[in-house]
Amino acid sequence: MSEIVAEETAYETRLITETGLDRRIADIVEPVLIPLGYRLVRVRLSAQNGATLQIMAERPDGTMTVEDCEAVSMAVSPVLDVEDPVDKAYHLEVSSPGIDRPMVRRSDFSRWAGHLVKCETSVLVESRKRFRGTIVSADQDGFTLERDQPAPGEEPVIVIPFSALSEARLILTDELIRDALAADKKAKAARLAANENFEDDASSDEE
Repeated sequence: MSEIVAEETAYETRLITETGLDRRIADIVEPVLIPLGYRLVRVRLSAQNGATLQIMAERPDGTMTVEDCEAVSMAVSPVLDVEDPVDKAYHLEVSSPGIDRPMVRRSDFSRWAGHLVKCETSVLVESRKRFRGTIVSADQDGFTLERDQPAPGEEPVIVIPFSALSEARLILTDELIRDALAADKKAKAARLAANENFEDDASSDEE
């Protein structure tokens, strides 16, 4: 991935965002994450364990280690304490999106083309709001889906506009697990190589 593409991906806005209190929290934590090199995926306040604030985040390359989660937690905790958007005690949980991840950006659909996804739209698209199938391709306006179980009379392939999308998530399959683990391994290796090159350059400058 070129530096220009990586930068565009890093600051790519989300197609699917929160509402209500979750949106307020997202507006607080997202500006904290961006300078640190992370992207917000989702914020959700639930009643789990009394109250749990879940923040899903990732690096632009899709990776998110335990150390990354700890770094995000340490960065957002003081800001949340100051802004105090939740009027009761809660447990903060920072996590990666997981393999069967929510799809919230255009690049998610390009990155995971060839895999199964289930999604819902806010308006009718060819008389339906819920879809399940394989991502064929994606562009700036929407993505092409090949339905895995089209009803009689339905076109097997449909284009879903991003402007109509309200929710989307990858479906866990053996192929998805294999490709996700391979992509994670490749991204971590690329990041390690980049760090080593940076350290070599820094050593050369000191000499």
